[in-house]
Amino acid sequence: MPDQRSSDIELLRKAYIAFNARDITAALATMSPDVAWPKAFKGGFAQGHQEVRDYWTEQWTEINPHVEPVSFHPDPAGKIRVHVHQVVRDLSEALLTDTHVDHRFTIESGLIQTMEVCPLQQDDSDA
Repeated sequence: MPDQRSSDIELLRKAYIAFNARDITAALATMSPDVAWPKAFKGGFAQGHQEVRDYWTEQWTEINPHVEPVSFHPDPAGKIRVHVHQVVRDLSEALLTDTHVDHRFTIESGLIQTMEVCPLQQDDSDA
């Protein structure tokens, strides 16, 4: 299903753009109402739009993350792994981390259902 994968990748691109722009409403529009989102900065998961909104609002009062997708890797199980370049600064713009990580998304009915932070894989050959 190349068309569905292309649509899913475009959805993820929109989510990253909205996150980096701090446009919570646009980011949440890419997600299922009962989305499960990792609280990578604090631990655990945020469940649903309000918890994700609250988590991001709190996070952005403490750090300034920027997450840029580098490549997209659909898998046979229907998930999409995204290799990202993550730069995190404190509020005075001092660099805290500059690293690469993987995010794995489950997309159902055209919306992000879950996101997980995964160990980095080195097969960035396509997408």
